[in-house]
Amino acid sequence: MPYVSAKEMIQDAKNGKYAVGHFNLNNMESIRAYLLAAEEMKSPVILGVSGGTAKYMGGYKTIVATVTSFIDYLKISVPVALHVDHGTYEEVLDAIESGFSSVMFDGSALPIEENIEKTRYILGLCREKGISLECEVGAIGGEEDGVAKMGEYADPNECAKMAELGIDMLAAGIGNIHGKYPKDWPGLRFDILEEIQKATNGIPLVLHGGSEIPTDMIKKAISMGVCKINVNTECQIAFTQAVREYIEEGRDLVGKGFTPRALLAPGLEASKQVAIEKMQLFGSVNKA
Repeated sequence: MPYVSAKEMIQDAKNGKYAVGHFNLNNMESIRAYLLAAEEMKSPVILGVSGGTAKYMGGYKTIVATVTSFIDYLKISVPVALHVDHGTYEEVLDAIESGFSSVMFDGSALPIEENIEKTRYILGLCREKGISLECEVGAIGGEEDGVAKMGEYADPNECAKMAELGIDMLAAGIGNIHGKYPKDWPGLRFDILEEIQKATNGIPLVLHGGSEIPTDMIKKAISMGVCKINVNTECQIAFTQAVREYIEEGRDLVGKGFTPRALLAPGLEASKQVAIEKMQLFGSVNKA
């Protein structure tokens, strides 16, 4: 079964100058959508799980069992990593014990020394179990699971301290935000990205809030060392719009169009297409 940590796929992306897409799970349809997109594009893929999603979908063990079963049932052949997104210390420990293949510990709200201390302990567990580890310094703007942040730019010196621990990838704020981007968004700070790359000796970098960032900025970020890009909002919007159109067209009133499977099928297909478009943009097609 191609259920793997993200370490090798991220390092391959670094060497090949492309990025692997991280797509957040929200329900069973999203699992199908992103696995099918990855298989069709022959692209590695990272399935992300936030704390809110874990609670909604029955906990980390349930998600591991569901995802691995779908990989087997759909005969997925490309590398798939199941990744905790913005996990608290407790959430990460739970996910590690539950069988996740990759985790992100987000200690960015903690004092840097406490963030490093907790990261060091988690890294030891990950190394024992062959799990990849992403960490964060500096807040990412926008909203994540109801927690709103205005955002701040990561300190390259703090990034260097985190990278020295030997983590697999680093998320650092460079002006990116979660959710929808405001019209007056000034864009990514590539000067800070360059400083972070130099300070961390080229550690694979993660760009959160990958929805709605202009194509030219995405390509430039990848060329400067971003190897993993998180996408959620665009997929959610596409899913909701497709379901809305299904209902507005009255298709739920025809035959058995009222069944949940029929109702949600357009959303599944719409979010799958967004994932395919992102894989093409990120350059991960045929890299599995």
